[in-house]
Amino acid sequence: MKYTQSLPEPGADALAHSQKLIERIRLEIDQSSEDAIPFRRFMEMALYEPGLGYYVAGTHKIGAAGDFTTAPEISSLFSRCIAEQYAQIVSHKVNSGENRKKVGGCTFNTILELGAGSGMMASDILLHLEAIKRLPEHYFILDLSPDLKQRQKETLKKHAPHLLNKVEWLSTLPEDFKGIIIGNEVLDAMPVDVFTQQNDAVYEHYVIWQDGQLLEQLRPANDLLKKSVLELGIPEEFTPYTSEINPNLEPWFRTISNAMQQGVMLLIDYGYSRKEYYHPQRNKGTLICHYQHLVNEAPLLYPGLQDITANVDFTAVAEAADSTGFNVAGYTNQAAFLANTKLESLFMNALESHPEDQYKLAQQVRTLSLPAEMGERFKVIGLSKNWDSEISGFSKQDQKHRL
Repeated sequence: MKYTQSLPEPGADALAHSQKLIERIRLEIDQSSEDAIPFRRFMEMALYEPGLGYYVAGTHKIGAAGDFTTAPEISSLFSRCIAEQYAQIVSHKVNSGENRKKVGGCTFNTILELGAGSGMMASDILLHLEAIKRLPEHYFILDLSPDLKQRQKETLKKHAPHLLNKVEWLSTLPEDFKGIIIGNEVLDAMPVDVFTQQNDAVYEHYVIWQDGQLLEQLRPANDLLKKSVLELGIPEEFTPYTSEINPNLEPWFRTISNAMQQGVMLLIDYGYSRKEYYHPQRNKGTLICHYQHLVNEAPLLYPGLQDITANVDFTAVAEAADSTGFNVAGYTNQAAFLANTKLESLFMNALESHPEDQYKLAQQVRTLSLPAEMGERFKVIGLSKNWDSEISGFSKQDQKHRL
């Protein structure tokens, strides 16, 4: 694994918090019959260990005061485009006379947001849907983080208090769901297996405790991981080759598919198709960490205090979704998706209402859509179940053929 620049040292309280998580990780290593845990398990603990993991402990993670900034934090125009996409899908249901057919307590006029971050996207979506008279009957939020749930409630109370009655926080997926599921930067936070291929030998990255610290160690991969890696077809001349595989995709999609009767799922994240993901020039993998808006490549540093993330293999996403009952309805880059969901007209309307914000709004559009910013690096994949009508976000520049 790659280690780069030194990072600012956390304060005493933060270091004490991280040390508690390190001790818990060390205990799990000690209790393992192999005196080691797979990197995927380390990543799971670093991010989600109850009370201590990065996403479930009480620290600000998103925005200027956190470690990274997401598209909804950059501009409300992003969320308004998502709202326009929802409105287009629901309009089809209204026109077909099906929208009011209730199944299991849910109508199609429902949004479920996975991992709602600060709550800014939920707030902006609801406000825009109110403005265009397309408010959903329900806006569900499913989030693992107690800290973020509280922050989401505070954000909605501040920006859209009159719409708070539309929002319900869930601890599990609703049954017989009909509607639209939204997940912005959810897939990249899933724990991954890290492997290194050397010729036809495949090694899995483990985490061990040695000399008073956490270290990575390569061990021969199990048969399942080895088979998955060799099926990628990485030429031997490009090895040694280090990268990641997400084995959680299929069970994750199966759980959602079992809960969904009909609907559309929109997932936005940074990543590549498989051919691009496992490119010869990307032979050190895509795993990175975010700490105080600094990107580093030291995932074992300060467990619980920094985000650990891997780019998304969207071909693997499509395969897992397809195998669990979804159809791939569309795939494109963020720039094209936003253009197809009225970004230009939304920008012009915002400019007309606030001409004094011309420079700020223009900068936001650039960040969201320019190839050198988020426009090409971020992708949008649409997955449908029992739904075969056009989704406007993919009406132009659909790139399913690249998956």
